[in-house]
Amino acid sequence: MIRVLLVDDQPLLRSGFRALLDLEDDIEVVAEAADGRQGLELAREHLPDIALVDIRMPVVDGIEATRRIAADPALAGVHVVILTNYGFDEYVFHALRAGAAGFLVKTILPEDLLHGVRVAARGEALLAPSVTRKLIDRYVTQPLPGDAAPGLEELTNREREAVALVARGLSNDEIARQMVISTLTAKTHVNRAMAKLHARDRAQLVVLAYESGLVTPRDR
Repeated sequence: MIRVLLVDDQPLLRSGFRALLDLEDDIEVVAEAADGRQGLELAREHLPDIALVDIRMPVVDGIEATRRIAADPALAGVHVVILTNYGFDEYVFHALRAGAAGFLVKTILPEDLLHGVRVAARGEALLAPSVTRKLIDRYVTQPLPGDAAPGLEELTNREREAVALVARGLSNDEIARQMVISTLTAKTHVNRAMAKLHARDRAQLVVLAYESGLVTPRDR
């Protein structure tokens, strides 16, 4: 069962999402919050698998809520998915840097919402190749200087190669084909890289790859 926390200041949207999610046999909405501070409290209380978090809310916004969830070891199993009205913008970029697993547009089709929740629950990033390209473009136009990520020197050559492919938006299956290895081995390389770099998920792994210089925009 995938346990979901809804965090949005619009009651009608929360009700619509709950009605849709609760229809699924493998998904359960465990709580609702109207702002980021309440969402953080409920995340600690219920320990959901997924927190669907609006990016713009009163009291504590989605970026700060994401940052606090990502910084709390007790919430390491909570995958934050940002909800936005505007597609990929500056707010979403900062949410990804704060530790979000990805984002969904509020006008998403019902089947895409359900797919997104299930993908995030598996620990995969909700970053389509088009979104990854926009993330890369952000570094091209306004690069953010960053120090090498702790653990970078511990990566094996194969793990570095896997991280570079993740940063290009490839799935585990695609990474396996590119590296001529099994999907399980590709997943193992990615998971070990995430552990060594202390990345919560693949989305943060992409950000760390570019910020540390392991991958550069010209590599795409």
